[in-house]
Amino acid sequence: MTDRSAAYVESFLEMMSAERGAATNTLQSYERDLEDARSFLRTCGTRLTDASADDLRSYLSHLAGEGFKSSSQARRLSALRQFYKFLYAEGLRGDDPTGILDAPKKARALPKTLSIDDVSRLIDQAETEAATGGEDALVKLRMHALIELLYATGMRVSELVSLPASVLSQNGRFLVIRGKGNKERLVPLSQAAISAMRAYGDALRSKNAEADRPEESPWLFPSYGKAGYLPRQVFARDLKGLAARAGIRVATISPHVLRHAFASHLLANGADLRAVQELLGHSDISTTQIYTHVLEERLHDLVQNHHPLAKQAKKQD
Repeated sequence: MTDRSAAYVESFLEMMSAERGAATNTLQSYERDLEDARSFLRTCGTRLTDASADDLRSYLSHLAGEGFKSSSQARRLSALRQFYKFLYAEGLRGDDPTGILDAPKKARALPKTLSIDDVSRLIDQAETEAATGGEDALVKLRMHALIELLYATGMRVSELVSLPASVLSQNGRFLVIRGKGNKERLVPLSQAAISAMRAYGDALRSKNAEADRPEESPWLFPSYGKAGYLPRQVFARDLKGLAARAGIRVATISPHVLRHAFASHLLANGADLRAVQELLGHSDISTTQIYTHVLEERLHDLVQNHHPLAKQAKKQD
């Protein structure tokens, strides 16, 4: 029997162009993807028009085996779905074999992070610069406070730059953060973060007094911008400058990377995933589970170094 697959693909592409107004690039992409599937199925002794769900599963497995990313596999499957829907609608097939196929799951990218040594260098650089004073002393003290607070709490950068000035009057080792959905959470502060924040607060009050400003800003990190507080883009830019001066590769640093470092370092040192979820302000534990690779490494280390049989094996070596 003659293989009509190529003719049906051509008809499908004509329909996509005439009825759906598909762009040229889209049509070319569909054509490449369908031709690739047709070529694979032909080697398996199956025509594209006759392929079953199992045949298409084999094709997707083949793509995975060839190292195609899940996003690329999903794109190929999308092309096949459109094609078989067309065949079904035109009466050229009595079923749609893609209807019971699951889309390849996209692997969640592991968050970028920094080593504990890199974070220490970054904080040391900020602390050293804050101690030098000068005309831009307040800016240096602000950066030191920002870094210490971010790494001590893991708060979002939007939460950090919009902290109210009232936090300076709070006593104790905890900070109330208003996060997404206007939800509040309590996070502990390190002594270093408290000291840096107070040093910055004292300098800010002194500058306001010198400028004879009757009304102080309601924000801890005020600015003349529309929002009234330090724009997160300015903090991100200044953070990269600090990283460069600390000898850290600028491409690896951002406020969000410090938030990831906070979570990763806590988990690596024994923190519970649920506790980290609370500290980060994640409403769903599944969001926090991007850090499970850290837990897996820790568990592997525990088994290798603390399991009785592992210890016994090391002694025998």
